[in-house]
Order: sequence, then structure tokens, then C-alpha cells
Amino acid sequence: MRLPTKQGPVTAGFANVTRYKASDRSADIFSARKRITSGTSAVARPAVRRLVCVFALLLNFCAACSVESNQTDPIREAFERHKSDVQVEGEGVVTQILSDDMTGRPHQRFILRMKSGQTVLIKHNIVVARRVDDIKIGDAVGFSGEYVWNEQGGLIHWTHHDPAGRHEAGWIKVDGRVYQ
Repeated sequence: MRLPTKQGPVTAGFANVTRYKASDRSADIFSARKRITSGTSAVARPAVRRLVCVFALLLNFCAACSVESNQTDPIREAFERHKSDVQVEGEGVVTQILSDDMTGRPHQRFILRMKSGQTVLIKHNIVVARRVDDIKIGDAVGFSGEYVWNEQGGLIHWTHHDPAGRHEAGWIKVDGRVYQ
């Protein structure tokens, strides 16, 4: 076995390191680490570790914040861009209950206020799906349906299954009950 040949001390940061020839394959990695870290004080190492941990936690927190802030509200986006025929899901609180729309097929109607403050009209077909029972102002309502733009905030329809199977099924959820 050939012993490494010393080329002299080299200063790397705050530690003295002895450099060996690259041809030496038998250098012990652990003893090299010991030589590199031997120049740091026992007090400095835990402080550096704490600093690294704090930095890692802050980086992780910031990454989580940026992911959430980049998420867009598809209903808000459709309203701002005047888009229609957009399949959406959301939730809101009932602010107003309107009379049924009896033109064409009857639809149950109510207005929801979203977390963003935007209001949407829900038009729920009560021929294809059953009526949302006992809905009242202040109820939290989840929904899936098709958004149609209008100046008042838009409306959501297709909150039911499609008997012909050509359109994505929608739904309304109130107090754990699903209406489809």
C-alpha cells in the first residue's frame, strides 16, 4: 500500500487542511473531515447548525406561502376575463334566496357570496335533480357547475348530472348532503 505524499498545508476558510495528491485512493474520508472541521470551535458548530436549521425552516415557510398565493380563484378569473362555459368548483354563503325560475325547465335560484367577496347566482335544475331542501340565508354551500359571465358576478348552472351523459356532472352540497 502506498502512503499519501504531503504537498503542504492549505488554508480553506478557517481550517488548515493538508492537501494530498489526487492519485492517492486510500485517503480516509472521515479523517479528512476531522482535519477540515478541527479548526472550528466546539461552540461555533452548534450555532452554525441552528442557523442552517432556521434558514431551512424560513425557506420552507416562504415556499408554502408562495404556492398558496399563486393559486388563483377560477371563478374570479373567469369573471375578470368575461369568460363563460367554464367548469368550476367553489363554496360560498347564501345571501339571498330567490323565487324559482319557471321559464323553460324550472330552476331553483339563490345567491352565494364567495370568500373573495364576489357574488354568484346558482341556477339549479329541479327537473333533473332534486330541490335543495331547507336552504336558508347563512348556509355554507359547496358546488360544482358551469360558470357563465354576467355583470353581477356570473351564474353557475349544470349543478346536476347530465341524463344524456354528454356534459360533466355538477353538484351542490349543503350540510353534508349532495344534490345532483
